[in-house]
Amino acid sequence: MTPSSASFSLWDYVVFTLMLAISAGIGLYYAFAGRGQSSSNDFLVGGRSMTAVPVALSLTASFMSAITVLGTPVEVYQYGAIFVLICFSYILMVVVSSEIFMPIFYRLGITSTYEYLEMRYNKVIRLFGTVLFIIQTVLYTGLVIYAPALALNQVTGIDLWGAVISTGVVCTLYCTLGGLKAVVWTDVFQVGIMFAGLLAVIFQSVLLQDGISTIISDSTQGGRLNLWDFDPNPLRRHTFWTITVGGTFLWTSVYGINQAQVQRYISCKSLFHAKMALYINLVSLWAITLCSVFSGLCLYSVYKNCDPWTARKVSAQDQLMPYLVLDILNEYPGLPGLFVAAAYSGTLSTVSSSVNALAAVTIADLIRPYLNLSERQLSWASKGTSLFYGVVCIGMAGLASLMGGMLQAAISIVGVIGGPLLGLFSLAVLFPCANSKGGLAGLLAGLALSLWVCIGAQVYHPLPENNRPLALATHSCNVTMATSGFNWTTSPTERTMSDFVLNEEKRDRPWLADNWYSLSYLYFCPMGTLTVMIVGLIVSIISGGQQLKLQPGLTLSKNDLTCYKAYNVLKEKVSGGAGRLDLVHELEKSFGKTNLAFCDVELSTQPPA
Repeated sequence: MTPSSASFSLWDYVVFTLMLAISAGIGLYYAFAGRGQSSSNDFLVGGRSMTAVPVALSLTASFMSAITVLGTPVEVYQYGAIFVLICFSYILMVVVSSEIFMPIFYRLGITSTYEYLEMRYNKVIRLFGTVLFIIQTVLYTGLVIYAPALALNQVTGIDLWGAVISTGVVCTLYCTLGGLKAVVWTDVFQVGIMFAGLLAVIFQSVLLQDGISTIISDSTQGGRLNLWDFDPNPLRRHTFWTITVGGTFLWTSVYGINQAQVQRYISCKSLFHAKMALYINLVSLWAITLCSVFSGLCLYSVYKNCDPWTARKVSAQDQLMPYLVLDILNEYPGLPGLFVAAAYSGTLSTVSSSVNALAAVTIADLIRPYLNLSERQLSWASKGTSLFYGVVCIGMAGLASLMGGMLQAAISIVGVIGGPLLGLFSLAVLFPCANSKGGLAGLLAGLALSLWVCIGAQVYHPLPENNRPLALATHSCNVTMATSGFNWTTSPTERTMSDFVLNEEKRDRPWLADNWYSLSYLYFCPMGTLTVMIVGLIVSIISGGQQLKLQPGLTLSKNDLTCYKAYNVLKEKVSGGAGRLDLVHELEKSFGKTNLAFCDVELSTQPPA
């Protein structure tokens, strides 16, 4: 049976519906079976009582969405497996996030990361940061909702917008009812489904292609194992440098300062659990990325002689993975449903995390400071804002349908706004002399620069010589194609995605188009970050920032570093010379419950004079 004539079986619907039912059931459990969400603290940060392992899996699920399940394999299929180098950037991201940003956010006991901006700068910058986060998250979440709807539309024929609305409704339901605890535990379940869906595709592809060696051999011959490209040219779309350097900044802006992730750290019962959650999360990030990349190699091996997109068997590149699923798994009832459930799980986890984070910043930054509400009223307001943002994100999925490839679109959205925000927080945490004038000037400069290059890149697409798409063959496709002005009968030939670049790409282009606007999209984030820090430092020094007197605990100190804590523990044990050394236990005692939310005395949130 070919993909075009295949459809979901009863068992596919059973698997898919079961995933939805369990996800919704977890939300209902935390809403009704427990003691309920009696306060906004319970609803938004789980009562600050979570442990490392579930939080770690939730951290992974939050940004490993359907874009990972559907977009990363297509990225590898089109451009090669060099994207796997993003695993190196995960290591650097985890170290920077856990050692620089996490200790400060946890120590202050904040609900919204933007509370820190008011403590460190002023209320204007806090509101600026909150608004930017809301815009970034709503745009990104709209894309995440639209992605699995494409999969459902391709695989099952279910109405595209019916799928979009149902995704948003289920997410909004359990997020609104169950709060952060429901979000975290559904994330744990959904990460398992994501792994299962990807592994089903990998195992069947390996069996179909007679072993892993065949897939590796096909990928090598097709140029897909292009792992070590050290070209320093910043215009090249993917090289070792763009992926590792740009990826480190990008993912630090996600895991270091993004509300959706920070909200999980501060829900942990101790700083040690929070740090351990991030390091455990690293392992699951590697696992999902490796599975996604290898799925892309499987996709190429199966279709190396007949590219479905070139042959017009699918209408968009992002439908290639669902097409493969029906092609190779349809004779196994339930497995196509498992893969679609995996894509859907990625969406549910990401959207629910985003909605919960949006509710948190709205309550903490826009409602609580200005309205005198009781905890009970704030709890209901939290649920109401969750419902509101769920509806807004469904609406934003309409804009996502106008974007290009999922992976690049998602990274561009995160990088353009996340980069300047990362620079603003880095300036505050690392440089005691940074003041509010410097912070605001740097943020505006970084945001303007990032938006300029991103919008320019959308108007003038980078040339194929910078994108470097790899060849896709069609000589085994027995199909005559006559669409969009192209008319040929496939014959022994190879074409790349650049063969379909429209004529206007070849017209005279301004100098900026082939130089500035062709900057790799992975550099949008570091460019924004560094611009904020450089401009912010200069303006702060000029405006007298060196005389600024800060409250204790607002900037990084050596006592926040795990390596310094470990050194002191070892030094004590060596000098004391008694007892067996259990470094993990000693570190846990050393960090302790440093979250001020557990203390009777709260740190003043008034900004410095």
